[in-house]
Amino acid sequence: MLYSEKELEKKLRAGCAVFYFYAADEALVHSAAQKALKFLQQDDPEVTVLDGPTPRVEEIVLAAGTISFFGGKRLVLMPMVRPSTYSDKDLQELCDTLSDTENAIFVLTSVVEESYGRLRPGKREKKLIAACEKLGYSVQINKPSRNALQALARQWAGELGTGFAPGAEGALLDRCGEDQFLLRNEIDKLAALSGYGTITAAMVQQLGTVTLDADTFDMVKLVAAGRLAAAQQKLRTLLALQNDPILITGALSSNYLTMYRVSLAKRSRRTLADAAKDFGYTGNWSFRLSEAERAAAHYKTAQLEQCLRVLRKLDIDLKSSKLGSDLLLQKALCELALTRSMPC
Repeated sequence: MLYSEKELEKKLRAGCAVFYFYAADEALVHSAAQKALKFLQQDDPEVTVLDGPTPRVEEIVLAAGTISFFGGKRLVLMPMVRPSTYSDKDLQELCDTLSDTENAIFVLTSVVEESYGRLRPGKREKKLIAACEKLGYSVQINKPSRNALQALARQWAGELGTGFAPGAEGALLDRCGEDQFLLRNEIDKLAALSGYGTITAAMVQQLGTVTLDADTFDMVKLVAAGRLAAAQQKLRTLLALQNDPILITGALSSNYLTMYRVSLAKRSRRTLADAAKDFGYTGNWSFRLSEAERAAAHYKTAQLEQCLRVLRKLDIDLKSSKLGSDLLLQKALCELALTRSMPC
């Protein structure tokens, strides 16, 4: 079953004893579980948290079987369960415990492997999914599309009495990615900046927090466009915000590697969809690869290979050289800029 907030509310009010949320992204299952817990804790039930991928059956039985001192049911939270690490015998005992308990409500979450944009639960995961579906509410949570996230952003802004200027919600997604926690926080901040009026793209550019990957890609685009001074200023801002130089290098390498892969796909007359499938890009891969394709148009394939060599040397130097990391990063940006004029 796919996730639906209305269906979740229906199951919560029906008094189900088991709620199991699974997805490819931990943030998605955490968000859904928190919504369920908020409703279930309205009457202040006692909560037992069983951390770890494989809580022992004895622990589960003890947590579930304890009678609440307040006369209600005990709430048992089991985050990030990994059914594949249980033996067949222990997994069956877990399913039996979920079925036999009268004094507890279970909330379980799991991260399931994703391949080519689809969840691929294994044999034991399927067994737990089926058991929880029979006992209560077992639901798969998919990543929302870009259009769905933009609609969600407009909804959250509306709840605060504000709204987005045309294109501003898209600009916000470009800067902070698909993390819904970050997106909600950014909207709260931008709504206050706008005086609870209209959030503009300029406000997003001025105040919006970005993912490190997005900010380093801004640097890549500036270097590709020959705007080295602006790229160096972006780097100084990242360092002033105390971003780890090695993480900055890793994000730069990831972006240049994506450009190199897109360049290879174009040379082989393969589409961006082919590249996404060949190299395992998921989520909003279309936007990411399209942007990489535009940036890669400034380079020959051999020049991108040289960029990757520059970044590999930077990573080694950051871990071994006595020179300051800021100087090493600035030097590498200059070398990346020079590759655009390198003969092929």
